[in-house]
Amino acid sequence: MSSKNAMQLQKFICLFLIISLSSCGVVKKKTSYSKSPKKRTVSVAASEPKVDERRRPSVRKRVELSKADNIINTALTFSGTRYKYGGTTKKGMDCSGLLYVAFGEHDVPLPRVSYHMAEKGKRVRIGKVVKGDLLFFKTKKRGKRINHVGMVVATENNEVKFIHSSSSRGVIVSSLREGYWNSAFVKATRVL
Repeated sequence: MSSKNAMQLQKFICLFLIISLSSCGVVKKKTSYSKSPKKRTVSVAASEPKVDERRRPSVRKRVELSKADNIINTALTFSGTRYKYGGTTKKGMDCSGLLYVAFGEHDVPLPRVSYHMAEKGKRVRIGKVVKGDLLFFKTKKRGKRINHVGMVVATENNEVKFIHSSSSRGVIVSSLREGYWNSAFVKATRVL
C-alpha cells in the first residue's frame, strides 16, 4: 500500500470515527401533524409539596379536596365540550347545564336555568368571591333578566377566573377581566 493510499485510509477512518462519535446520544424528536386538537386536562387540585425521595415519610399524607374543588374538577372534565342549548352531556351543554351537572354529581341541587340559579344562595361582593361561587351575567343588550352563569375556579391577583359554556367556544375558562364578561356581569352568589 502506498503512503498516499495509507494517508487517505487514515483520513477516512478519522472522519468515520468523528461522525459516529458525534451522533451518539442524539435522538431526533418525532413530530406528528394531527388535524385533531390535543386534549388538555386542567385541575385545581391542591398540589403536594416536593419532598426529597430519601426523606419521604413511609406513610403518605392524603390531600382531601374541598367540595368546591371536587365540583370544579367535575366541571373541568367537560372542557372543550361544544355549546348546545339545553344540553347536559359531553355531546353538548349550555352554561346552566354545565353547573347543573357538576353540582348535581356532588349532591348539591341547583335549578336547571341560570335566572332561577340566580335566586339561590347568598349574594357575595365580587372582591369576596371564592372557588365554587356562581357568577351571573346579562349578555343580551335589551334582556331584562340573567341569561348566563359561570362558576369561579380561581381567584388570584385580583383576577377572577370562571368556567362556563360559551355559545361560540363551548366549555372554557374565562377571566372576569375580559371586557365582554366584565361589562355583562350582574352579581355573584354563594351556594356552598
